Amino acid sequence: MQLPRWWELGDPCAWTGQGRGTRRMSPATTGAFLLTVYTIFSKVHSDRNVYPSAGVLFVHVLEREYFKGEFPPYPKPGEISNDPITFNTNLMGYPDRPGWLRYIQRTPYSDGVLYGSPTAENVGKPTVIEITAYNRRTFETARHNLIINIMSAEDFPLPYQAEFFIKNMNVEEMLASEVLGDFLGAVKNVWQPERLNAINITSALDRGGRVPLPINDMKEGVYVMVGADVPFSSCLREVENPQNQLRCSQEMEPVITCDKKFRTQFYIDWCKISLVDKTKQVSTYQEVIRGEGILPDGGEYKPPSDSLKSRDYYTDFLITLAVPSAVALVLFLILAYIMCCRREGVIQLVHHSAIQKSTKELRDMSKNREIAWPLSTLPVFHPVTGEILPPLHTDNYESTNMPLMQTQQNLPHQTQIPQQQTTGEY
Repeated sequence: MQLPRWWELGDPCAWTGQGRGTRRMSPATTGAFLLTVYTIFSKVHSDRNVYPSAGVLFVHVLEREYFKGEFPPYPKPGEISNDPITFNTNLMGYPDRPGWLRYIQRTPYSDGVLYGSPTAENVGKPTVIEITAYNRRTFETARHNLIINIMSAEDFPLPYQAEFFIKNMNVEEMLASEVLGDFLGAVKNVWQPERLNAINITSALDRGGRVPLPINDMKEGVYVMVGADVPFSSCLREVENPQNQLRCSQEMEPVITCDKKFRTQFYIDWCKISLVDKTKQVSTYQEVIRGEGILPDGGEYKPPSDSLKSRDYYTDFLITLAVPSAVALVLFLILAYIMCCRREGVIQLVHHSAIQKSTKELRDMSKNREIAWPLSTLPVFHPVTGEILPPLHTDNYESTNMPLMQTQQNLPHQTQIPQQQTTGEY
């Protein structure tokens, strides 16, 4: 076995004898060394037992100082180590914790907290929680088990339960024993019960709350449920008054006479307080009568037997394909008939074709001018002398600028019509 370097070199204060083969530790050093080894192995393999009661808040703090001595190099007595340590908790044999148990650790430099309210179903069943500590600087791990033995409470559950919402607290702050004790003391002053227990604590983030802004030291808020064995006091009943209910609906603070007893340390939102009377709920549950809205008990589920006849799905397959295909074909034919045979532009196309054909004929006629001249261009008699005038066109068919008829002033022997003289020339 290879020994550590300090074992080979030796310590003049702890070693005696002469020569290399006669070295041995002093009794004081041997005792300290064995104590250190025993402490390390005892911490690694130790199991802690706790005994919470059902229906009562359970809080267990995972202290960083408890695990610091398990990570090498092991600190000497009086030496301060501030390594970042995080924890992982799970039920033995499972990846997560039980449903009633929660865990929170804000930073690697703060302690972790396991908290929750055990249920009556877990009474008498030991719950083993595996706790694994991680040193984020050296990447070393340490593990030990926490055995939770849930005991039955004397008068579980407490019949009268009230849940308060505290705005100026976080869940890890409220889990501190001194803070929770102060809150229970304030509740006991306004309630005056014979027995008062904290049942559960829940962060507002677990109820759908929003993460607060990191300004003005804002808190996320926490719900604290307490139970007592006496009815609610008149102060707690004030939140049910119509006036206070109206103020809450208008987002105004209700008027509560006992609020000043909490205001010094706890800022309570009285509009979110919940008062539950278990005695009335039990009597209401016993009066439930099965009616038409409740299905009868069908007994155990009986699966079908293995001797089922095979069914031929070929006909169903054909019907499934044939019917949609026939409908699609009919729709296609109707659409083709409408688009091709019932078009509204057929008459317009025929008319356009006729116009185009006539235009083509006129262009062909304009190219061939050896045709009979119109009657308007034939020789005519002079209306006065009776002489036959020559035709107005020439034999040159290439000229197309001559008008069909000449004006009267171009005709010979045309009678001049006297014009009226303007006034003032006489």
